[in-house]
Amino acid sequence: MKLSDSAVQDAAFKALDSFKIEIPSWGFANTGTRFGKFVQAAAATTIEEKFADAGEVNKLTGVTPTVALHVLWDLPRGVKDVPEVKQLEKRFGVKSGSINPNLFQDQEYKYGSLCNPSAEIRQKALDHMLDSISIAKALESRDISLWMADGSNYPGTQSMRKRIGWLEEALLVSHSHLAHYQRLLVEYKPFEPAFYHTDIADWGMSSHLARFAGTQARVLVDTGHHYNAQNIEQIVAWLLHTNMLGGFHFNDRRYADDDLTLGSIDPYQIFRIFHEIHAATDDGLGIDIAYMIDQSHNLKGKMEAMVQTVVTAQELYLKAALVDRKQLAGLQQSCDLVAAEELYRGTFWTDVRPLTRAWREARGLPADPLAELRASGYVERAAKERGSRSSAVSSYA
Repeated sequence: MKLSDSAVQDAAFKALDSFKIEIPSWGFANTGTRFGKFVQAAAATTIEEKFADAGEVNKLTGVTPTVALHVLWDLPRGVKDVPEVKQLEKRFGVKSGSINPNLFQDQEYKYGSLCNPSAEIRQKALDHMLDSISIAKALESRDISLWMADGSNYPGTQSMRKRIGWLEEALLVSHSHLAHYQRLLVEYKPFEPAFYHTDIADWGMSSHLARFAGTQARVLVDTGHHYNAQNIEQIVAWLLHTNMLGGFHFNDRRYADDDLTLGSIDPYQIFRIFHEIHAATDDGLGIDIAYMIDQSHNLKGKMEAMVQTVVTAQELYLKAALVDRKQLAGLQQSCDLVAAEELYRGTFWTDVRPLTRAWREARGLPADPLAELRASGYVERAAKERGSRSSAVSSYA
């Protein structure tokens, strides 16, 4: 494959034009681990600053038109905050994306939210779900992304079957409140903070719950939410085959849920995932997948890490788009293992950065978004303006 061929460039530009990825508001704010927090002077401390940062990333990359919002951190007054958010959308040129309920931070959720043994607490959690759906409607946001920390740490301390039933009931009610254009994306996680059993621990549980909830519910895959050595692209293939894949939260990890920048540890994994998606599209499957980033950096600069992640996502998406799937299918059919693998991984090793640079220049974007960010002085100005406030803020918001 010669990258200079016009046919290759046309295919590359078409693929890059089709790719959009959502960035998270919390990726610009000061966050931390369970052990503590290292604040950054340039970190966003208000919803206005988060939108400003998101708008800047979109100007630099051209592929991040929406920003995911977290209800508790970004819209603490619920629908009353919507008018301000709409003004920020106009001002900074990015729209509100997925709406993320918070069912893990309230003290009452110590023993669970939608799966809590207390009917009163379960109702409170359900009310928050319905409020989140109302916020999404007011912002004309399609996806409500659900992740819960519900589970238990010790055998015999909870009825797992009762909790399944409570969760099914809550998601059924939530689904009934969706607008016709909205989706409920159900995320899973095998462990942490619940280490004995997590109520939505894997893609099978998530898929069942989505099917039970209704036709507008799908599975949300977080690339950090799997056991080590798990074949994530096989999970993706199953979800594509069963029409249950709704979206991704992209990050990378060394052990589990580290929220590292995409591709920093295993870029080949993301390439393999994108290949499955491109292959399904080529086979004519109807696909509607929301690509979202879910990262919050404590050591890397937040703006730099976000731009770095977006650029990496573009490159890996493009690499997978350029696989000669017709030739690969023939090699797979004849069980020519070495030739098939060499074609597959050979495309992965292709340096597509010249193509992405050419695409950006053709679209009036900076050829090197990260270099442009550094040259612009944006981070330094933000640090100067926000420094005192940032050091005083200790919450995720």
